[in-house]
Amino acid sequence: MNNLPEVSPSFDGLTRILYGAIPAKLLLTAIELKVFSRLSEPMSAESLARQIGTHGQNTRLFLDGLAASDLLYKRDGRYSNTPLTHAFLVEGRPTYLGDVLADDAEWMRPALEGLSALVKDGPPPSGRPSHSIPWPQETEIRANEQRAGRAQQAAALVGKLPEFPHMKKLLDLGGGAGLIGLAIVAAHPTMIGVVFDRPEVVKVSRRFIREYDLEDRVTVIGGDYAKDPIGEGYDLVWTSYTLNFHRGNLDPIIRTIHAALNPGGVYVSFAEGLTDERTKPAMMINSMLAVGLTGGDLMFDEGEIAQAMLRVGFRSVYSRAADGPQPYGPAIIDIARK
Repeated sequence: MNNLPEVSPSFDGLTRILYGAIPAKLLLTAIELKVFSRLSEPMSAESLARQIGTHGQNTRLFLDGLAASDLLYKRDGRYSNTPLTHAFLVEGRPTYLGDVLADDAEWMRPALEGLSALVKDGPPPSGRPSHSIPWPQETEIRANEQRAGRAQQAAALVGKLPEFPHMKKLLDLGGGAGLIGLAIVAAHPTMIGVVFDRPEVVKVSRRFIREYDLEDRVTVIGGDYAKDPIGEGYDLVWTSYTLNFHRGNLDPIIRTIHAALNPGGVYVSFAEGLTDERTKPAMMINSMLAVGLTGGDLMFDEGEIAQAMLRVGFRSVYSRAADGPQPYGPAIIDIARK
């Protein structure tokens, strides 16, 4: 008689991965149906179904799935937002990220749906797909991502630098909406700042400068920092997740930053740093998988930016992991001094 095989691991790790795709679909569907915007106060499934015009029984099952995924609370048959969904998924709030998450999902969708073909045949002949959303619209969407914690985190980080009280001029390079630069300037009593990005992007940056009443302290420069002048006389340069587009040409970019800084100036880079033979952090690897599969290798290894900083002439570089959880996985802060 044959004996059953001896099995030491459990296959629950496989089923967790398989069923882990379901909460993502629940989340995106709830954003599409504007569920979280209606559940700031507790509501029954039946009431919600009447409001959004959906099937009563399936709405209840759907909401139960969201509650099982810790995206809603359910008490006495009524559903309401968690602190997470209230903070980031209620439309109209300055930290609303529903559009950001939907944009990310749409950006990844073609590669994931065509994953088998990409693995078999390699990247498409045309290379990485072009950006599908106009840059001004993308900048508007991503603005809330900056003010949903990233800008505040940057200002707190820079504010701890011993040089910060004496700094006079900041450059937020590739700053997009510019809210990180605005937060840093606002944390200082007299600092002035410059947001540098594409000409069509800094038109959006100007609107946020007006919104936060910093027109007398923050200006913009539109251009391509790989070839256009970025200004000079800076005491601080900040970049976050923008050098990736020039990974193959890193030294000239950082040399330009070095030249733009005053003696004693500080350059702070906030970016990923891959480890374990480029297999970790898992969230960072997976979030950029679509880019890699379609022909782009944009992710930095741990220490890669710091080494370039030293090569171009910065006198010292200090690197550490970013504090707290990061939206796209653990990040590395490289602080270079001229």
